[in-house]
Parts: sequence; structure tokens; C-alpha cells
Amino acid sequence: MAKILVIDDEPQIRKFLRISLGANGHEVFEAETAMQGIERFRTLRPELVILDLGLPDMDGQEIISVLREESRVPIIVLSVRASEVDKVEALDRGADDYIVKPFGIGELMARVRAALRPTGNEGSTGVLQVGSVGMDFARRIVTRNGREVHLSKREYDLLRFLAAQPDHVLTHRQILKAVWGAAHAEDTAYLRVYINQLRQKLEDNPSSPALLITETGVGYRLRTS
Repeated sequence: MAKILVIDDEPQIRKFLRISLGANGHEVFEAETAMQGIERFRTLRPELVILDLGLPDMDGQEIISVLREESRVPIIVLSVRASEVDKVEALDRGADDYIVKPFGIGELMARVRAALRPTGNEGSTGVLQVGSVGMDFARRIVTRNGREVHLSKREYDLLRFLAAQPDHVLTHRQILKAVWGAAHAEDTAYLRVYINQLRQKLEDNPSSPALLITETGVGYRLRTS
């Protein structure tokens, strides 16, 4: 059970989330304005925040920045805004995931489980097994179906960065800055090439990837479930 704060000005959405999350064992708290949400966040110290961007007193993008100054608590944005610009800005500000309304409860609960899954540095320093692919980052060994896969240094660094936050959407800019450096933050062509190379080496069906997932116009995530 996790303590979850829902910040949304729509009463019907809050009620739906309260019932759905509560049925899955979570303790749900609500706020209908940005200021109320920030106050309750500081008082309750929740383990997850579900945030709408269209609040009456402050844009939700600004709330992400406020919360990130104080905490690394997972933030899932739940918004009617479907543009790539809004998604990228939210993720760059520090949101962990972005779901567009209307949404399915199955998808939401899967994203909640992913956000609450303890990761720390486990993905980047320990062992991660996803289907037929094994990633032993302590030994710098990647296998598929039990056989070691040779990765270039750049391919390995890219996979390790994605695996450090499994099931979380990482923007093109975040990945490029971490793996290639700030000077290459806009070089999405580099990233596309290396993602395709990793898919050829790790995916059962590279044209329909199950491990390295594209979030169109936004970035990529490493899916573990």
C-alpha cells in the first residue's frame, strides 16, 4: 500500500481515482488546486503524486518544478493535453510518466506500479532480467537467451542509462545529455541509430520491439513488464 496524492480539479476524476486506487490497496489523498496540492504534499509526504496540468490557480508544469526542488517522489501527469511539447516539458521538468486523458484503468495501474517500484541504482549496477535478455551491470555483461551479446561502449552506456529507470519514459534530451554529453542534446539522429542497433541485438522482433519502447515524439523507455 502506498500513500498517493491526487491533484486534480475535476471531482469525477478524483472520485474515480480514489475508488480505483483504493481498491488496489492504496491510501488516497486529494487536492483540487495547486496551492492545496503543494500544501498537502508538504504535510503528507506521499509516495506518489498524480497531477493534472490544467489547474485553476497554477499551471501543472510549474508544480512539477516546485515538487522537484523538494523531493524525488514519483510524479505521474494525467492530462487532456496530448501535444508532444507538453509531454516533453513535463518529463524534462522531472515528471516520471505522462498519461493522456481519457485513459484505461489497467494502463494507469501498470504505470502506478512502475512508478512505485523501487529502483535506486539497481538497474545500473545490479542484475536485471527482462524476458530472454539479462543485464549484469556489475560485471558489464549483457546476454540474450543465455549467450553473451557484444555491445559497443555507446550501446552499453545507452542500455545502462535506460535500465537505471526501468519502465520510466526518458526524453530524447535526457538520454542524449547523459550518454553523449550536453553538446549533443539535440542530436536525435544519433539516438535513433543506436536504439535501432540495440533492438537488432536484443529484441526477438526488432520491427515490433517489446523491450525498448518508443514514446512517439518524446523519447524511450525500457519495459520490464
